[in-house]
Amino acid sequence: MASLMENLIEVLGQESNEYEGLLILSQKKTQVIASANLENLQKITDEEQEVVDRITRLEKRRTEVTADIANVLNKDVENLKLSNLVEMMAARPREQAKLAEAHDRLRSSVQELRRVNEQNRELLENALDMVEFEMNLLQAAKSAPETANYTRTAYNSGAQMGANSGNFDAKQ
Repeated sequence: MASLMENLIEVLGQESNEYEGLLILSQKKTQVIASANLENLQKITDEEQEVVDRITRLEKRRTEVTADIANVLNKDVENLKLSNLVEMMAARPREQAKLAEAHDRLRSSVQELRRVNEQNRELLENALDMVEFEMNLLQAAKSAPETANYTRTAYNSGAQMGANSGNFDAKQ
């Protein structure tokens, strides 16, 4: 049982380290989103994916170790939470303290990551709204109403207000 607890504490520590690394990347992402640097955003996203892959592997290991602990304790693995496990370790205060510290560290990292990711999501939504607004503005300028300009033969010339025929005037 002691080695299983050590394995669990080790995995939780590694998971915490990875989440803290992901948090740093998410904070960098906030700055990149605000500066609209798509190249750096792609690099950070790729780095995040690598960290998420490592977290997934650690999560699988943690699930396996937790299942082994539940088996030894003759508990249902579905109902065995880390907080419950910390309480059960009252007879071993040293291991209990390590497990509680690892649990608290992991929880605080995940909570901070959620906060930063929510902030990034809002920034991205605002950026998308701005792009949509600018595209609508451009489309509205292209579809300006026709003027009442007539040719000599009394036909409407079809000219539109505020819209050129697509020519770019470099002198302006």
